[in-house]
Amino acid sequence: MQQKENIYNLPNLISFYRLAVFPLILWFVLSGNEPLFVVFICISLVSDILDGFIARTFGLVTRFGAALDNLADVGTYILAVAGLFRFRWEPVQPHSWILFLFLGIFALTYVIAFIRFRKMPGLHLYGGVIAGYLQGIFLFVLFVWGFFPWLYYLALGWGVLAYIEKGFVLMHLDDIRANTRGLYWVLREKRHRRQ
Repeated sequence: MQQKENIYNLPNLISFYRLAVFPLILWFVLSGNEPLFVVFICISLVSDILDGFIARTFGLVTRFGAALDNLADVGTYILAVAGLFRFRWEPVQPHSWILFLFLGIFALTYVIAFIRFRKMPGLHLYGGVIAGYLQGIFLFVLFVWGFFPWLYYLALGWGVLAYIEKGFVLMHLDDIRANTRGLYWVLREKRHRRQ
């Protein structure tokens, strides 16, 4: 029998906040209100880092929280990319090939998850967590200080590799598990089960 999760905790509240402000931030993008967009998207980006850190540090990781965090992550990054196109596209456009490559691989992992498991892929692989931090830092810096190509390529290059790994992990898992560490550990676990 599976133990009941306590879903009423601070990390889940932070993730819920990010979902709740989605319409407000979208309105700032659509209305062209860059100053308020920057304030609220930066709060969401920082809180994205905080909720996972708090959950892992204090043992508050739950399946519900992983799915909620994943949904909030997707919403936050959709809004950040929308803001990038609306407010910062000019410096990014000459380097846009890697952005479109990343977005394509990102979308593919969700297609794989929905085909195989009919749910969001809330795995939180080590590579994906690092990619999320790098992308959050890049987007925060982009909206506050401007475009730095080296940080852009680092964040998106790592993201491409992380989501390729995520695709392979999704192909090897029997079910989506929060805090799956990475492909190496998934393959090692499969080998041990065969022995």
